[in-house]
Amino acid sequence: MATLLVIIIFATYVGLGIPDSLFGTAWPAIYTEFDLPISYSNFVTGIMYVGTIVSSLFSARLTKKFGTPIVVAFSTALTAIAILGFSFSKNMLMLCLCAIPLGFGAGGIDNVLNTYVALNYKATHVNFLHCSYGVGVTLSPFLMSLALKNSNNWQGGYRIMFFFQLALTVMCFLSIPIWKKVKEQKATEDETRVVSISQLLKIPIARASLVIYFGSCAVESVCLAWGSTFLVNSKELTPEKAAQMITFYFIGMTLGRFLSGVLVNKISPKKIIVVGESITLIAIILTFASNPSIAGIGLFFIGLGNGPIFPNMTHLTPIHMGRDISQSFIGLQGAISYASILLSPITFGLLAEKLSTDIFSVFQIIAFIITSVSTCVMLKHSKQIQPMVEK
Repeated sequence: MATLLVIIIFATYVGLGIPDSLFGTAWPAIYTEFDLPISYSNFVTGIMYVGTIVSSLFSARLTKKFGTPIVVAFSTALTAIAILGFSFSKNMLMLCLCAIPLGFGAGGIDNVLNTYVALNYKATHVNFLHCSYGVGVTLSPFLMSLALKNSNNWQGGYRIMFFFQLALTVMCFLSIPIWKKVKEQKATEDETRVVSISQLLKIPIARASLVIYFGSCAVESVCLAWGSTFLVNSKELTPEKAAQMITFYFIGMTLGRFLSGVLVNKISPKKIIVVGESITLIAIILTFASNPSIAGIGLFFIGLGNGPIFPNMTHLTPIHMGRDISQSFIGLQGAISYASILLSPITFGLLAEKLSTDIFSVFQIIAFIITSVSTCVMLKHSKQIQPMVEK
């Protein structure tokens, strides 16, 4: 029964990744069809991630009140409704309205499942959980590229992914009795305490960890939202070719998390984070190349190096923070992560409109520096016994 539940959790997390890469891949076709400025994608992603931040901050309270399976099932349903709405959108207003349920749903799935797996399973499972996310963000741009090949039919791409998300929603509701039969759920929900943000921020390693999440998610989100547009405008590829090439970024992310899941029993999560950041630096340098093939290789290795950072940081949360307050901290780290995912693409979009998408690589270098410096601080504090929040 426990094995079946793990499969259900991983499948649900595949669904979390699907909408994250759909919009960025489709945006070159969307803003052309609607005759919009390139930076208008910021309105859609901004609304979505504000919703995600709010649901992240309330995830601990919602889980405590309703339980993990209920929150996950209803959150998945919200994302399915949103994807269906995108598939019928005819203007900017409809896109913005659909972003609301998408944001609330994504935040619920992400934080609740991250906490559950981090508290009840091994580092391997946390990495494979995020590898599942990589499957979702890899699958959707590939299918979207096929839809774009058919007269830039991005609505058709969204419609295909809706049926996949609908199937996941049905699975989540049918699986609620399975959650109740698994003993780990009682340990997760009965031992957790809801802790305020101010209390969490008093812990030095917590502050360093949050900055790592912010920087790493900046690297990821700019690739997600602007990778295709960067390849179209700066490397002179067609939207169809760019959608195909950006798939290599998602393949790299998925592969990185898979390899991390395999190796984490032999190499500590901290070492994997350091190795991943080293690969990311080399990869970002490759994206400066004028040759689109070399830039595409760089995007692949950005995904490979940066991908394992988030799941390994999540696995370290109960170790650094303690099991009882991990739910609250993972909610906060989710909010910080999505704040980065919100602000980073918006900032890049505004800069790209004023300058050009050629600043893509420079932007990524800055985000990498923020991440790597904070990692050094975290590693320093992790050698000491951290004071926990007083009961």
